[in-house]
Amino acid sequence: MPEQSNDYRVVVFGAGGVGKSSLVLRFVKGTFRDTYIPTVEDTYTQVISCDKSVCTLQITDTTGSHQFPAMQRLSISKGHAFILVFSITSRQSLEELKPIYQEILAIKGSVEAIPIMLAGNKSDETAQREVQAREGEAQASTWKCGFMETSAKTNSNVTELFQQLLALETRRDMSLSIDGKRSGKQNRAAQLKAKCSVM
Repeated sequence: MPEQSNDYRVVVFGAGGVGKSSLVLRFVKGTFRDTYIPTVEDTYTQVISCDKSVCTLQITDTTGSHQFPAMQRLSISKGHAFILVFSITSRQSLEELKPIYQEILAIKGSVEAIPIMLAGNKSDETAQREVQAREGEAQASTWKCGFMETSAKTNSNVTELFQQLLALETRRDMSLSIDGKRSGKQNRAAQLKAKCSVM
């Protein structure tokens, strides 16, 4: 099956339990689940605005373990943009993103033109915080990528995270809002129409 050029693939990486699936499900379906179910790999689709037309945003939610390096490499080689998720309650989860970032660099050759967002998730759990916002910002600065703290639980900065990721794309004009058109779920489209002022 030939690949459709109007697909835009976003890959979400991060250690197990940092809330990757929760972020993706909150964004795509507007739902949140308290139980942790390990992911092998799931793909979700969302219709977005792309170069004054519409295209399919494909979001790949990857496994939190390092058991599948071949899958990880394939996801990177096919991905157009990346979200690297850590939990603000776990310094280790930020450390675990470093080899993934290096792998993206190795496979893509350069990250200059590749949209990457570093997301510090679980921002609602401030009492257990191990990573300060300024540390996330410093890491993002080193990696030349965007940074945002999010909470899938309270729906804080979830839509903004994806909107900012698309705003970093320089090769296409992309937006979550589809002008005047309803995308699938009525309430989702209404949420997306509200233009987000990011950061």
